[in-house]
Amino acid sequence: MPVNRIEGKGVTVIGILNRLVGLIEDHLTEELDLAGLSGSLGTSEYHLRRMFSSLAGMPLSEYVRRRRMAVAAAEVLGDGDLLGIAVRYGYGSTEAFSRAFRAVHGAGPGEVRRNGGPLRTQPQLRFRLTVEGNNPMDTRITDRPAFRLVGHSARVPLIHHGVNPRIQEHIASLPASEHLRLKALSDTEPAGLLQVSADVDPDYTEGSELTYLHGVAVGTATPAPEDLDAIEVSAGTWAVFRIAGPYPAALQSAWAATAADWFPSNPWQLRPGPSIVAVLERAADFSTATCELWMPVQRA
Repeated sequence: MPVNRIEGKGVTVIGILNRLVGLIEDHLTEELDLAGLSGSLGTSEYHLRRMFSSLAGMPLSEYVRRRRMAVAAAEVLGDGDLLGIAVRYGYGSTEAFSRAFRAVHGAGPGEVRRNGGPLRTQPQLRFRLTVEGNNPMDTRITDRPAFRLVGHSARVPLIHHGVNPRIQEHIASLPASEHLRLKALSDTEPAGLLQVSADVDPDYTEGSELTYLHGVAVGTATPAPEDLDAIEVSAGTWAVFRIAGPYPAALQSAWAATAADWFPSNPWQLRPGPSIVAVLERAADFSTATCELWMPVQRA
C-alpha cells in the first residue's frame, strides 16, 4: 500500500503504520487499546485512525475484524470447540462470533467447517514508499483564538465522492433571506458562508453520520441568535488548503490528498475538531468553485 514519507521526530508515517499493523498481528485475540498503542507510536488516536483509513482504504476497526476472522478461520477448519474459539477471539457467545465470521466470509463457522469454505482472507497489510506529490498544495498554517460556528445543522451521511444529496436538501430548505442573514453575522475567520463537518467518525467510514452545519464563524463575544445551532471551537492551529476547480470533485480530491500527500510530508497531525470549507468564489451553477479547506492540526 503506497504512502509518502514524513519527517518528524525521526519517525515516518510508513514506520508508524507498519508498526501498528505488527502490533495488531501480535495481539489479534486481545482487545485493542488504540489510545495506548497510538501513544506508544508517538501519535494521537484520532490522527492514526484517519491516516489508516485514508491510506488503507478501510477503517482500522474493519481491518482488525477482517484479520481476526481470517486467522480464526484456520481454527474453525480444525476440530476445536467453536465456543472456545469464539471466546479466544473476544466474543461472549458462538452466536456473536458467527455473525462476525459470516460478515467477513459470507458463511457461518459451522458451514465452513462442513464444506471447507467459502473463505475470504484479509492479507496482513504492508505500507511501502513510493515517490508522489508532484502536484503542490497551496497551504498556509494559522493560529486562531477560540470562535463559534453558528447556523443550521443536520445529521447527514458521510459520502467520499460526488454530491451529498442530504446536504443539498438541507441547504435548499433555507430561504435566500436566511443565507443573507447568516452572511451578515460573520465577523471572524474563516470568513463568509461555511460548510462545516463535525462529529465525524474517526475511521472516516463512508455512510457513517456526521453533523453538517451551514453557517458562519463569529467571535466568542458575539451573541448568537437563539434560533441558530452553535458549535464551540477551541483555540488552536489550522492548516488551510486553497482549492480551485470542479465542485465538489476538486474539493474531495484535495481532502484525500491531505492524507495521501500533505500530512505524510509535513510535521503536523490532525487534532479533534470540525473541518470547515469556505467557498470564496463560485460559478453561478456551482459547477466550479474556489474554496479554502480548514483542518485543525497540531505538531506531530
